[in-house]
Amino acid sequence: MKRVVLGVSGGVDSSVAAYILKQQGYDVIGLFMKNWQDDDDGYCTARDDYLDAKSVCLKLGIPCYSVNFTQEYWDNVFSVFLEEYKKGRTPNPDILCNSEIKFKCFLNYARENFDAEYIATGHYARNDYLDGRPRLLKGADPNKDQSYFLSFLRPEQIKGALFPIGGMLKSQVRQIAADLNLRTASKKDSTGICFIGERNFRNFLSNYLPAQKGDIVDADTHNKIGTHNGLMYYTIGQRRGLGIGNIKEGQRWFVCGKDIKNNILYAAEGADNPLLYKKGFICTQTNFIKPLKDRKYTLNVKYRYRQDEKPCVVKINGSKIECIFDTPQSGVAPGQTGAFYDGEELVCAGIIDNPLD
Repeated sequence: MKRVVLGVSGGVDSSVAAYILKQQGYDVIGLFMKNWQDDDDGYCTARDDYLDAKSVCLKLGIPCYSVNFTQEYWDNVFSVFLEEYKKGRTPNPDILCNSEIKFKCFLNYARENFDAEYIATGHYARNDYLDGRPRLLKGADPNKDQSYFLSFLRPEQIKGALFPIGGMLKSQVRQIAADLNLRTASKKDSTGICFIGERNFRNFLSNYLPAQKGDIVDADTHNKIGTHNGLMYYTIGQRRGLGIGNIKEGQRWFVCGKDIKNNILYAAEGADNPLLYKKGFICTQTNFIKPLKDRKYTLNVKYRYRQDEKPCVVKINGSKIECIFDTPQSGVAPGQTGAFYDGEELVCAGIIDNPLD
């Protein structure tokens, strides 16, 4: 019987993943990860989540353990998150958490302490093999597909992973949990950045990074039109919370640029303003799940999780990725992750360094 260590989060997805794995005949062990220190601040739900995970494992007849990765998370995820924000970039810590914690620290721990052949998670993604090469595929539920968050997994990490609910719809997962009368059947899905939870993002970030107010400048006229509360609080394409009144009837202001040296936030009026649109971007920090030769490829790209894929032409030059959209796109921000798809397969990804005008 093959042993698999499942990351149990106390949510409905990992609960049903545990049930499916057991039905498939695996020797399943549940392992709860603690990645953040604040248990008693009213926002971190780790204690309650652990109790939910234990309850589900007990009901399914699966042993449940916990492991503390708070130091590893701080060193390899949160510190990187802060450094990126200092530079005025827009990082995605959940992508880094998957590659550095869940599919690295967790994977190594499972192998060393439980002699596991696989690890498993409740992600809505799939993997398989083509000519002996591991592939990462989209989840079957288009509304829940989480392959984007796994875009920096390396082939050897994908090879050692199972995604039991990746071929299911969320509604099916909920129904199985309800039929089994699991404690997590109707539990609300977690949202947002994992360590921030439901708390105010600006208040949280101000505990770690000092904010400095500065000018908001009209990118067209170069006139001052407002005051920002700190460049780190804003991302390219943002339209809410700028505190700028409309000049033209029915037009909204959008963040279109940052001058870190002079602490200036640039804004453009109107969703169709050309200053908001980029023809593409360049990535130098990249990950190739599928080996790609140095040439051009026709692919689709997603540079935000809740976003439709955009058709593009990708030029590979060593470890560098140059992406040119078929039509210019808005909201392209340095620090974001661009994930590139060939049909259902996620083939490579990169951190956006330079949006292209």
